[in-house]
Amino acid sequence: MSKLPLTMAMGLYDRTFPLFDGQVRIEGCELNPVHLLPEEAFHRAFRGADFDITEMSFSSYAVTVARGVNEYIGIPAFTSRAFRHSAIYIRTDRGIRSAEDLKGKTIGIPEYQQTANVWVRGILQDEHGLRPQDIKWRTGGVEEPGRGERAALELPRDLDIAPIPAGRTLSDMLAAGEIDGMMTARCPSVFIKKTPHVDRLYPDYMPVEEAYYKRSNIFPIMHLVGVRKSLVEQHPFLPASIYKAFVQAKEIALHELGLIGHLAVTLPWPVAQLDQARRLMGRDFWSYGVDSNRHVIDTLLRYMHEQGLMPKQMSLDSLFAASTMDLSKV
Repeated sequence: MSKLPLTMAMGLYDRTFPLFDGQVRIEGCELNPVHLLPEEAFHRAFRGADFDITEMSFSSYAVTVARGVNEYIGIPAFTSRAFRHSAIYIRTDRGIRSAEDLKGKTIGIPEYQQTANVWVRGILQDEHGLRPQDIKWRTGGVEEPGRGERAALELPRDLDIAPIPAGRTLSDMLAAGEIDGMMTARCPSVFIKKTPHVDRLYPDYMPVEEAYYKRSNIFPIMHLVGVRKSLVEQHPFLPASIYKAFVQAKEIALHELGLIGHLAVTLPWPVAQLDQARRLMGRDFWSYGVDSNRHVIDTLLRYMHEQGLMPKQMSLDSLFAASTMDLSKV
């Protein structure tokens, strides 16, 4: 009996690698995985729906669902999660000593809808009283000119947001002092090069992010998996089978990360750091599934509504294939 051929665009992470090397298979399917950087996977997903299975930006996906123009249905396997206090870069010569000092400043962002920046803006509002309207936003490529929003947006009229000049990048504008700061998931070259007067708002960000988790019980979700809706209509078994495969791949990654006899990653104390994460956040700190992440997803959807990315806060249940939320139990 022939298997269903599927293409997949995905970042090559420890938690997805078992799908690339064949340790984990999607039942009934023959997988052709393609390693793409997230930015390219997102671009190709939202512009052309190029792959059967794809990694997706959570916020961009939710925007398309809210507008009824989505080509994919979500699978609650969260391939990227990250705290984002580390994503705020500033000019140190602008009097910015705390988050509150960002008020009135001009801040560069790759895209307004970038999930990392949705989280940062939400945290700034919840914890520091800064609304999106309190900051001047300038959008563009971090390292390459010409980047735009991956999905069309209809933003509030009182939001000060504009693209940077053609041919410019956020990194070179921050280096030149033409913007006061930048918020970006990817560490910018202007910081890596130790450009004068450029630093993180939180240089020692790990304790700040740990304290945030203790207050909020939130480990921010960045990406999810999507499967082409037209395929699911033909093959209803796909969402649950894909979800199960991603869960199995993550379990393999965590098992290998905990092996102290031969270290899985090129760091001296990964096992100790795994233990530290579990003491703080619980054994299943990188949880998949809807039920264990309702608080996190509801918070992200609230932020998206408050920031003008969707006209009303949507239900998280509308984002995911129903079969992934009702798996059989033994």
